[in-house]
Amino acid sequence: MTDEMIRLDGVTKRYPGTDAPAVGGLTLGVRAGETAVLLGPSGCGKTTTLRLINRLIEPTSGRIFLDGEDVTRADPDRLRRRIGYVIQQVGLFPHMTIADNIGLIPRTLGWDKKKIRARVDELLDLVGLDPGTYRRRYPKELSGGQQQRVGVARALAADPPALLMDEPFGAIDPITRERLQDAFLELQARIGKTIVLVTHDLTEALKLGDRIAILGQGARLVQYDTPAAILGEPADDFVAEFVGAGAAMRRLRLVAAGSIELEPLGGDHAGWPEVQAEQSLYEALDTMLRSGRERALVADGDGRPLGSLSWAAIVRETPA
Repeated sequence: MTDEMIRLDGVTKRYPGTDAPAVGGLTLGVRAGETAVLLGPSGCGKTTTLRLINRLIEPTSGRIFLDGEDVTRADPDRLRRRIGYVIQQVGLFPHMTIADNIGLIPRTLGWDKKKIRARVDELLDLVGLDPGTYRRRYPKELSGGQQQRVGVARALAADPPALLMDEPFGAIDPITRERLQDAFLELQARIGKTIVLVTHDLTEALKLGDRIAILGQGARLVQYDTPAAILGEPADDFVAEFVGAGAAMRRLRLVAAGSIELEPLGGDHAGWPEVQAEQSLYEALDTMLRSGRERALVADGDGRPLGSLSWAAIVRETPA
């Protein structure tokens, strides 16, 4: 487990007076720099698991590791300063400016004012908000999407190695939500944090997760795998049913045209539509359908042809 930033080892949470545990012996590891998504039916223990990691809820048994250190019996307040936390309701303090909200944890850690100000401006810029415009504003003066960006900035303020996100985009309209998801992916590509994210939205999980943990009741780990494997190789009937209709088309969005075995170009390919190797099979299929051709030329980023792609090859990549 040397490359794991977060690990839960047999973690259980049992509430008094209940027959079944809320979380029952969960073992799960998240590699450094990875985004792991917790996904499952309502009430399965996703948020409870997240809150166990930073010990907002104390485990009944089991151990929790952060960067190899057993933090199960560490001081909870110090632990939380090492783990950023973003929730759906954002939780900004309405009487504090945006700068004061973001600088809250650095102030408790004793940072000097100059360092805090520089960090606030750096983070506002990082999440796409102009420091000169937004640092002196109050939360009520921002849109929901802007408040969520500030929530992410605040969670990153002390540069924690790990970030926990509980339905961070759940209360936002669909258009803004998609934009924030795109911004999240861009941000993660730059900062490379270890992230555990809870969502009830399969599409969001497929888009944001490097790996997805499908949880059953009591946070029973049913499958922990890449998005493509979750869609194409469900571990059992529970996962297959949870993924549901449309899994095949979703998988096509995850597989790059250049990542599968291409066929030689062969004779005359004049008039074939061209797709880029990094484009998804879904995009390639759409291109072929629009052109009325059953085959496309696949090219690399410099326009060099790599081979051909046919409808039949795409069908072979589509789970039944």
